[in-house]
Order: sequence, then C-alpha cells, then structure tokens
Amino acid sequence: MKHCITYPKIGIRPIIDGRYGGVRESLEETTMEMAKRVAALYEAELRYPDGTPIKTVVADKCIGGVKEAAMCAEKFSREDVGVSLSVTPCWCYGTETIDMDPQVPKAIWGFNGTERPGAVYLAAALAGHNQLGLPAFGIYGRDVQDIGDKTIPSDVKDKLLLFAKAGLAVAQMKGKSYLSIGSVSMGIASSMIDMDFFQRYLGMRNEFIDSSEIIRRIEKKIFDQKEFDRAIKWVRENCQEGEDFNAQEKQRPRKQKDDDWEYVTKMTLIIRDLMTGNKVLEDMGHQEEANGHNALLSGFQGQRQWTDFLPNGDFSEAILNSSFDWNGIRAPYTVATENDSLNGVSMLFGNLLTNTAQIFADVRTYWSPDAVKRVTGWAPEGKAQQGFIHLINSGSCTLDGTGQQEVNGAPVMKPFWEITDKEVEKCLEATTWYPANNDYFRGGGFSSGFLTRGGMPVTMCRVNITKGIGPVLQIAEGWTIDLPEKVHQTLDERTDRTWPTTWFVPRLDEKKDAFKDVYSVMLNWGSNHGSISYGHIGKDLITLAAMLRIPICMHNVDDADIFRPSAWNSFGTDKEGADYRACRVYGALY
Repeated sequence: MKHCITYPKIGIRPIIDGRYGGVRESLEETTMEMAKRVAALYEAELRYPDGTPIKTVVADKCIGGVKEAAMCAEKFSREDVGVSLSVTPCWCYGTETIDMDPQVPKAIWGFNGTERPGAVYLAAALAGHNQLGLPAFGIYGRDVQDIGDKTIPSDVKDKLLLFAKAGLAVAQMKGKSYLSIGSVSMGIASSMIDMDFFQRYLGMRNEFIDSSEIIRRIEKKIFDQKEFDRAIKWVRENCQEGEDFNAQEKQRPRKQKDDDWEYVTKMTLIIRDLMTGNKVLEDMGHQEEANGHNALLSGFQGQRQWTDFLPNGDFSEAILNSSFDWNGIRAPYTVATENDSLNGVSMLFGNLLTNTAQIFADVRTYWSPDAVKRVTGWAPEGKAQQGFIHLINSGSCTLDGTGQQEVNGAPVMKPFWEITDKEVEKCLEATTWYPANNDYFRGGGFSSGFLTRGGMPVTMCRVNITKGIGPVLQIAEGWTIDLPEKVHQTLDERTDRTWPTTWFVPRLDEKKDAFKDVYSVMLNWGSNHGSISYGHIGKDLITLAAMLRIPICMHNVDDADIFRPSAWNSFGTDKEGADYRACRVYGALY
C-alpha cells in the first residue's frame, strides 16, 4: 500500500561575518557555496524510508546577524525543517546567529582554515549554545584547508552524515504514534506502555485499541477483499508449510490449518491498516477505519488472551517486519511482538538509521564453549571460540534476517530499494512456516523457522526504563556466525525447532566489564528481548540517544567514534558518567 508521507527536511544555515564594507562581501560566495556543497552531499548520500533522496533547505541569504537568523527560522518553519546545520568559513557573531529552536537537533561545521577563523566562530558559538542550554554538535576538520578548497574532508563528511541520519530519525518520530494492539503480554513490563517516555523523549503519541478490533474487522469484512484474494494466493504459492511437531492429539485438522492461513493473512492486512490507514476502506464506506492511527510503530499483545483461542500473530508480525509481501518489494513496517514497546522503539531506531528491516529476538541463551562441547562434542572455534548467544523468538522475526540478500556474495540486509526479486525468492525459500507450538499457542497459527546466515556484521540494542533514571540504551556490536550443521540442530532443538534462530557473537573489549567475555554481555543485558540491525551502527545509536537525552549504559563502540554535543565535554572526562550527567541536566527533548 502506498501512502503520501511528508518527511522533515534538513535546514542549512550559511553563517557569515556581518561587517559590510569589504569583509562580508568577500565571503558571500564562499559561505553560500559551502552550504550548497553540504546540501548536495546530503541529497546524494541520504534517503528517506520510502527510498527518495532527502530534501534540504538552504537559507535565502547568508546569516550575519539576528535579523537574518530570524528570517531563516521563519523559512525553516514554513518548509518543515526538522534538523539544523550551520556552516561557516569565517568568524561571525556568536549568539546573534545561532539556531535557538530548543527541539531541533543542531550542529555547526566550522571550516578549518587560516585565512578566516571559522574554528573560532565554532568555539564561540558552541560556548553560547552551552551557556543557553541549547546543546549543539561541533564539526571541525582535522587538517587545515585553503579558503578556496571546495572539498569536504572525509572526517568532516563522516560527522556531517552521522549527525544528519540521527537528526532525521528524531524528526521523523515527532508527531507519530505507537499503536498498542491489546494490552500487557505475560507480565512483560515494557508492554505496560509508558506514555511519558513516548511523549517527552520521542515526541510521539500513544494509541490504544483492544485486540477485539481485529476480530470485528474480520467478521464485518472491513478489509480490502481484492487484496486479500491476491494475498492468500501469494501465501499459498510462496509460504511453505513445515512439519507439524505437535503431539498427534494436539494437531489441528487440515481444514482448520487452511482456515488459519486465511485468518492470519487477514490479520496482516488489518494490522497494517490500523497503523497507516487504507483509502480502499473509505471507498467501502468505512471512513473512520480508513484513517488508521498515524503509527510509525505498533505492538501486538498476542499472548495469552488472544493466542489461547485464536491463531497467533507470528505470521503477521514477520511479514510486516519484512521488506516484501504480496504487493512486492516495499519498506518494512515495524511491529513488536508481545507488545514490547521498548524493543519496538529499539527496532525503530535501527530502522530509521539504516532504512533496513530489523530482527526482533529473545536474547535467549549463552552457550559457553564447555557447555557446547558437553552437549555436542564440538569445541567452538573462530569467532565462536569464547561462546555465543542464541537469539530466537517465536516467529515474529523479519524474513530479511535469513541473510539471503547479498553484496559480492556476502550476506547482508538491504534497504528495500536495493533488494532484487531473486533475493525475495531466496528469503522465502529459506523460511519454513511451521504449525504453531500448541503448548504455547493453543489457538494455532504458524511460526517462521529459518537460520540466519553467519558472517553479517550486526548491532544489537535495547531501550530499558529504570525507575529513578528513566530510559537507558544498551548497544552490542558483533557478528552472526555459522555453526556446524549437526551442532546447530542439536542446540536449536533444545529450544524450539519451529522458530527462527540467529547465532550471535559480540565484539569483546577487556577494558569494559560488560564486554570482557560473551557471558558478561548476556549477564548485563537489561531485558529478555533485543533488536538486531544489520551493520555496526553503535556510533549512530549513541549520537541519536544524545539528541533524545537517553544515556548509554552499555556499549562496545570505540571512544574515538563517539559523537555527542559539545556540552557533554563540560560534564567531565569520564564519557559514560558525563553522558548520564548531561542527560539528567538537560532532561527529555520534549
């Protein structure tokens, strides 16, 4: 389904020395050209979730004083600018020219040159931001450039892009909804939706509906029947059903399984419509239902009240979280199983930063080398030699997580616009849909079973809320790994062979207690779930968290890669403690 979405833009503010009579005139072209170079960089390198290039807005004229700063602010307001970058090659008047909007992420690139002191303005402006309580990121190249040099150094480029990606993620969340379908699942704390967190930290609203709304729409046929006919045909042709491992007396008859396939397909259509709306419903006379809930993210309770008597949500969650369905290749939706809103937010962070689908999984088991050898006879080696973590959940994982998409023969998870039809086929072929484990899911349904290919760099993250502190974020960069087939089979079947498995090894760091070994990562993980994104995006998550004032309580990112507002330097040289203190002082973004 295609929806018309208006995305926030990046505003670029060319800042100039305001002294007319020779100084300003000599810098006008250079300063505006600097802004346009950054705009061109952003438009070439960054895309919105729908695959279109991001849009920038450059101030109509260089900003040399408060009047021009106000004119720029008015333009940015009209143009829906959600991220603000100031650029300058020279000295300018600090607090007269800075961006004063407290809710818009902001940064300053001060050109490292000797002819005009852009770095001096950068330092003065950042001091003004800090004194006024308006945190801003400072970007300053390592090497001196000539004033006429029109290149953007690689270190500056990296920070410009890092800031922009995180800033756009902040801006895209603002004003959107988390849709809670159902209520608390099995006493999981993060399915008890914390509205204060969503509103004050993310700028999002919370929408709540009872699960019975899905039943009503199925019984009243409030869904696109033509799309359903197309969808069920696609499901029957592409979703291979696996062996039923339930006890004979608990197995559902063939007719019931066929009916379950239709039911879970309808559930998928309805959950999507609940999130984003559907014009077809309006044409059917269901104007209210056609609107949806403006949801960027949703969660489905499922267990236990639903799954004790109706087909589970595994198929719906897995397909929606994937980058394709019966409508073809498309952007993934973000749906959290068990209504785990905080893992859903973690998935949303990863999705907005990378434009890729996210793996939802239980952080289920740490397998030590000794335990693996005792159970299988195999001594772990290579990346697995210090043990590994079993990531597995009951089927809600994105099918992109199979690792069947490739670049130069290596497994990856791509933005949807890079995925080929052949890769979709391979993801579907690698997935088996098993009749749900009826000990857990008495109402039936189907769970996806697959094994994630090893060799992918990935980042696992998780937002948790701790009373007295508020939200905190955990990050663990690492890799997916392959195990010998018999070893995988032995370990996997000790849990549940009908669920998708990812074997994960974090990157260790002896200087950090939580990463001194694989066991410590498992021990320090703050909840039963984690969100896994393709690529090592820990530094992106740290920058995003700083914008939202969420401290990082655990990470294995190199200190040299950490990029936070300059104000954080005022809170001490201990980076972790400074992050906590800064987030406490500045408080939630909204």
